[in-house]
Amino acid sequence: MTINGKRYRVGNPNHPFNDVYVSSGIEAVYEKMGLLATSKRAQSIRKTVLALYDRTREGFVYLIGNPAWGGWLKCGMAIDADDRCRSYNTGSPYRDYKVHYTIFTTDRHKTEKRAHAALKKSCSAFDGEWFFIDVPSAKRAIKSIL
Repeated sequence: MTINGKRYRVGNPNHPFNDVYVSSGIEAVYEKMGLLATSKRAQSIRKTVLALYDRTREGFVYLIGNPAWGGWLKCGMAIDADDRCRSYNTGSPYRDYKVHYTIFTTDRHKTEKRAHAALKKSCSAFDGEWFFIDVPSAKRAIKSIL
């Protein structure tokens, strides 16, 4: 939280909600600040939005990498791959996640499953949606399913 140009983190004695933090914990602070959706209405809205997102078939299958993870690429799906990359970069102080490849598809769910299967055959290791593979080989693997 920024007050008069100074930044105060939760837990700092000068934070305006420090008493809430001390007595009830971080979630109580987030709720007090209006950052935690605890109401039934908010939960209902969230559920509806997620259902709409899941029903949207068109979108992209993408490869994202970060030099910090040397050789590991994530293959995922999104309605907007660049937006997804920006969301990863919020957790990276260097903002160094990069979209290496995207393909537009009319069924991103099905295409992602097929891409994962092709990447598993081509990579030397994998863990969920992360594959240890170089970018050109990963692109060839995904192009092979089209």
